[in-house]
Amino acid sequence: MATVAASASKPSASKPFAARPAAARPDRDLSRPLPASLSWTVLVVFAGALALAVAAYDLPWWLGAWYGAASVVAFVVYGADKSAARRAAPRVSERTLLALGLVGGWPGALVAQQVFRHKTRKRTFRRAFWTTVLLNVVVLALLIAWVAGGPALLGADYSGMLQ
Repeated sequence: MATVAASASKPSASKPFAARPAAARPDRDLSRPLPASLSWTVLVVFAGALALAVAAYDLPWWLGAWYGAASVVAFVVYGADKSAARRAAPRVSERTLLALGLVGGWPGALVAQQVFRHKTRKRTFRRAFWTTVLLNVVVLALLIAWVAGGPALLGADYSGMLQ
C-alpha cells in the first residue's frame, strides 16, 4: 500500500513535462502573484487617462481603437497559450506574448493574466511584461505631450529645420 502512495505522488516519465506539478520542477522561476487589485487598478487608471487625453488633446480616434484591438488579440493569444499549457501542446513563445503587450495589447494581456491565471507567477516574465507596459506608456505619454504642446514641450527646437 505504501508503494502505491509513493508512486502516485512521483511524476511519471510518461507524463508530459508541462503537466507535472510545479513542485516536481524546481528549476522554475516562480513567485507569489502580484495582487489582482494592482492589475485592475493600473488598467482602470490607464483607461481613464487615455480617455481623458483623447478628449482633452484631440488625439486621433484610432488610438483608443488600436489599444482595444491589440488588447482583444492579446487576450485571445494568452487564452490559447493557457489552453495549450493545460494540454501540453505547442505553446506561444514568451517573446510573442511580450511583443503583443509592447505594441499596445498589454491591457488585454493584463485582463487575460487575471481571468486565465496565466503568466502571473513566473518572476522573469512578470518583470519583462511590466517593463513592456512601462515602455508603452512612456511612448504614449511622449506622443500626448507632443500633440498637447508641440515639439517645444519636449525640449526640441525644430524651427531651424523649417527655414
